[in-house]
This record gives sequence, C-alpha cells and structure tokens, in this order.
Amino acid sequence: METHLRWTGRAGRLTRLLVATLGGLTLALGITGGAHADPTPGEIEKQIDDKWNTIEPVIEQHNQLKAELAANKTKQKQLEDQIAPLRAQVDAAFDKVSAFAVLQYKNGRVSKLDAMLTTGSPDTFIDQMTLLNMVAKDEQARIKDVLDAKQQYDAQKGPLDELIAKQAEQEAALAKQQTQIEGDIKNLQDMRLKAYGSGTGTGSLKPVACPQQYDGSPGSKAAQIGCQQIGKKYVWATEGPNTFDCSGLTMYSWKQVGVTYLRHYTMWQYQDTKRVARADLRAGDLVFFYPDKHHVGLYVGSGWMVHAPNPSEPVQMKKIDSEPISGYGRVA
Repeated sequence: METHLRWTGRAGRLTRLLVATLGGLTLALGITGGAHADPTPGEIEKQIDDKWNTIEPVIEQHNQLKAELAANKTKQKQLEDQIAPLRAQVDAAFDKVSAFAVLQYKNGRVSKLDAMLTTGSPDTFIDQMTLLNMVAKDEQARIKDVLDAKQQYDAQKGPLDELIAKQAEQEAALAKQQTQIEGDIKNLQDMRLKAYGSGTGTGSLKPVACPQQYDGSPGSKAAQIGCQQIGKKYVWATEGPNTFDCSGLTMYSWKQVGVTYLRHYTMWQYQDTKRVARADLRAGDLVFFYPDKHHVGLYVGSGWMVHAPNPSEPVQMKKIDSEPISGYGRVA
C-alpha cells in the first residue's frame, strides 16, 4: 500500500511536470513560429513590382517578335507571288514531257521511258533527259531555265520558312510566359486589395485603396504617386510637390516615372496622349471632363480617379462618372 502511494505521488509529480513542460513549449512555439502575419499592402506591392520587372522584358521581346514575324510573313507572301508564274511554266513544261513520255511508250521505247520515270527529282530528271537525248535541245533549255529559277526561289524561301516557324514557336512561348506572369500579378493584386480592406484610407478623401489597380507598370506607378498626394492643397498653376492644380497633378505624377513631355494645360495633355476607349482604361490613364476639357483626373482603376478639384477642396479620390467625361488619354 505504501509502495503504491509512493508511485502514485511520483506519477502525479511527473504528470504535472510534463504538462508544465508542454505548456511552456506550446507557448514558445506560439511566440516564435506559430504566429504568421499577413503581408502588408506595401510588401505585396513590392512583390508586384518584382513581377512587373520580370514581365516587362517579356512584353518587349513579344512585341519585337510579332513585328519581325509580320515582316517575314509579308516577305514570304511576296516570294509566293513571285513563284506563281514559275509554277505555271513548270507545269506547262512537264505537260509537254509527259506527252512525249506517252509517245515513247506507244513506240515501244520502254527502257528509256523507265529510265526517265525512275529518276528521283526534277534536277536528275532533266539531267537524265539530257543524257538520253529524249527531248529537243530547245525544249531542254526552256525546262532547265524554269527549274533553275525555281531553285533560286527555293533557296530564298526555304530558310525564310524555317525562320518563320522558329519565330512562331518563340512567339507562342513568350505569349504563354506573359499570360502566366499576368496571372501571378492578378493574384497579388487581389491579395493587395484584401490587405487594404474596404475601410482603409483617409475618410472621404480616400474611401478605398488607391490605386485600385496596381501591376507595377509605369501607369500604375504614376497612379500610385498621384494617390500619395491625397490631402494636399489645390493651388492654381502649381505642379507640386506641395500643391497642385488638376493638370499639375497629372503632370507631376507621370514626371516621377520618367515621362517629361506632358505639358501643364489640360488641352495640351489631351493632345499629348493617345485616345483609348473607356473599356480599355487602365491605371495611369488621363480622364478629361467637360466639352472644353478644362478638367483632368488620373485614373486609378475600378471607376475611380485621383484629382485636384478646386481651391476649396484638396487632392482626393472621386468616381469618374461624377463629372461629364469628354475623353480618355493614354501616356505612351
């Protein structure tokens, strides 16, 4: 009985020690490795920037290959147009040879006919005919001239066909790579908006994440810079960094990413940009308002813009449909 009590007491102490040890280990794990903070919007934007730096060279290679492929296909079509008359001459020449071959067969000259029909190519074919003296010499010359011309065509077209096939494969591979990276960017963009949340911002000036679209491109970076100016005062004829008017804000935002040709006047900026449709809008595009285009905003995605409205209001976000739109412009 006494032995049993001693063992029971010892087991209890061991149990309490084990529980305490495990509890401490669990707490330590919770502190050091168990907790994992979600990435911040800034961290996600850094990942998007890295992805963009990967995709931009791919896009440029894709553009170059598409241009080269189009040029080579045009050249291929020109060569095919050039060969069309030669094809007709070759067909006519061999029609004559075929007729002559039938005549030879009817006359019983089978051995020579067999020799002619068992040749492997047009080149050996004409050589064989020459050797056997089966065709008049002027006919031989005409056929040979046509075959020589076709050989010259084939010498040009063969390598071009190979190049076009190779470029087509490269173009398809780049298109696949571009699609993959764009998918990665879209996933990061979804994470980014989730990280911002619907309530993050500076009240009515920035009710949602700004920019709404971000893919690391120059346009989205210009939009991001425009968003960073939210809350700053409107002052007529200024272009930053502390105060802005409407065209001064768009000019400043794009200037920070290396675009220096936008001029400080809304109508000039309309002239300085390329027209795009509303359905094709992307972050960084300019949105112009009123028939005389006296106001401009910087598109930031999902129907939102950032703009410098007037002296009584600071730089802020606003839905583009809140004012009468008169056009859209893309900075090239």
